[in-house]
Formats: sequence, structure tokens, C-alpha cells
Amino acid sequence: MRRRHTWREGVVEGALGLIALVILFPVYIMVMGAIRPAGDFDNRLLPPQSPTLENFVIAWNEAGLPGAMIASFLITASSITLVVFLTSAAAYPLARITATWSKLVYYAFMVGFLLPFQLALIPLYVTFRDLGLLGNPISLVLLYAGLQAPFSLFLYTEFIRSVPVEYDEAAQLDGAHRGQIFMKVVLPMVKPITGTVVVLNAVNIWNDFYAPLLYLSGSDVKTLPLAIYQFTGEFGSRWELIFSGMIIAAIPVLAAFLVMQKAVFRGYASGLKG
Repeated sequence: MRRRHTWREGVVEGALGLIALVILFPVYIMVMGAIRPAGDFDNRLLPPQSPTLENFVIAWNEAGLPGAMIASFLITASSITLVVFLTSAAAYPLARITATWSKLVYYAFMVGFLLPFQLALIPLYVTFRDLGLLGNPISLVLLYAGLQAPFSLFLYTEFIRSVPVEYDEAAQLDGAHRGQIFMKVVLPMVKPITGTVVVLNAVNIWNDFYAPLLYLSGSDVKTLPLAIYQFTGEFGSRWELIFSGMIIAAIPVLAAFLVMQKAVFRGYASGLKG
């Protein structure tokens, strides 16, 4: 016999549907704007009468999106690799050592949560200038690694603490040293948090506009947000190309997010297993 829905369930479903509409509304505006012909100033809430895909071709060619996509990918991948390697390696001793100095070091890293990026804006700019790194993508890799380290370290440390120390002791009895225990025992067991760190950092770095605008100024290297930004102007913006470029830029990170999301879910479903 089919169970009847209660009014409370109906209210919850209605609220969830309303939230979904609010979230999807900007996506709808972006898609409609991307397929709207240039010069079409009709009601932008309604679909265009003559939709076109030519805007995607124009945005791809005029903004140099292929080169910008390669630059964004290299910067994002390099930054995430550095963040995962450094924070996971640092989190292991911080999670296993219970001495007072270990806790103090951990809290010192957590201070990074309280320090806004704008506070270090001028000192970092001067430092990169003195090192000759302005306009060099390496400056962004170093910047992102430092900015994302506190949160990633927090996630790794708390998750490693949930891994029973008996696994370490068993591996040590088999003759493994600390480095081997971390690489072959602990790190494979924290795959879910590695996926989470990769996904969260990838989205933030890929979509960042302000740091590339500042540290890549004066160079020919452009990330995707900078490439799309050239469609804005003092006397008007080419919104159809901006929306098209935004959709093109969102496709790679969205695909990567969906792939990593499955990996994270599989890791959580299987628990703390190698």
C-alpha cells in the first residue's frame, strides 16, 4: 500500500524546490545570456527569440581561452599538488605526537584562519617583486599553497587523528619506518579527505580572479578569469561573450568535481580502509 505524504513532508519538499530554483536561477540567466545574440536587448529573463552558439566560438577565439585554460590548469594542479604533499606530511606528526609543542605548532598554523589575505597583500607583492616573480605563475603557486595550507592542514590532522594508532604500531612491528607508515598505511586510509582537499582547493584556485590580476599583471600569462575579464570595458561590456566564457571555464572544473565527488563518496562509504 502506497504511503501518503504528510503535510510536513510537503512543506519540506516545497522549501527544497524553492531553494533549488533560487540556486538554479543564476545558471539560467547565464545560459540564456550566452545564447543571446549581440544587440538583443529584449527581456533578459525570457529565452532569446533567435538563440545562437556563435558566442562560444567568438569568446573562445577572441579571449585566447585555450592558452588561458592551460595556464589555469597548470597553476591549479601545481598548487594542489604542493598543498596535498605539504599539509598531509605535516599533519601526520601533528596528529600522532601529543606533546605540548605539537599542539602549539598546530594552533600556530590555525592562526592562518584569522589572517585575511588582504593583510599580507602589500608585503607579498613587494617580496615577489624583489624575487623577480611578478608576472610568473610560480608566484601564484606559492601564494595559493600558503593560503590553502591552514584549512587543508586542519582537515588532514583531524582525519588522521581518527585513524587508530594500532595500524601504525602493526606496521612498525613489520619493520616499517615512519615515512613508510605514512606513505603506505596512513595516507591511503585518508583518501576521502584527500579528495575533499583537492575538490575544495581546485574550485577556489580555478575561479580566483583577484590574485592573478595582481601578480600576473604586465605579463602575457592569463588565467581564465583574466581572459574573460577583457570583455568588460569602461563604456560597456559584452555580456553574451562573458557568459559564454564563464560556461566554457566552468566545464573542466565541473567535470573534475563530479569525478572527485564519486571518489570521495566511495571513500566515505568504505570507511577507513586501505
